[in-house]
Amino acid sequence: MGPLLRSLCIATALLTLGACTSKPLLTPNEQLHLAQPVSDVQVKKAVLVTLKKRGWSVTRNDPGLVQAEIEVRNKFFAAVDIPYSASGYQIRYRDSREMGYHDGKIHRNYNRWVHALDRNILRELKGQQALDDDSDE
Repeated sequence: MGPLLRSLCIATALLTLGACTSKPLLTPNEQLHLAQPVSDVQVKKAVLVTLKKRGWSVTRNDPGLVQAEIEVRNKFFAAVDIPYSASGYQIRYRDSREMGYHDGKIHRNYNRWVHALDRNILRELKGQQALDDDSDE
């Protein structure tokens, strides 16, 4: 095998491996079905607390919309929009760097970060309700 063919095979293998880290973009859209109804203020609080706990920076905080971003190891960057109301919230992709976003696919780490935000926001809302239940007694 000649050096050119060997280089071509190695490049093809590396591109194939790189493509394996790309997954369809995750966009959680939660309709809240909790034990008790929540207000948009409670949803906003859960979003803000979760973002802080997970190391995201809030870049915009308007009624009905929070924008946040994260930078990991001074290399990977992701930005999201989180529209919210008393009935639910969504985590939408806004921008990224070094995450390989293309045609609705992105590096799997972005999806892990967004999945963790989603789970933690729900956990925070359930925790708020548990605290409210305790204060009623």
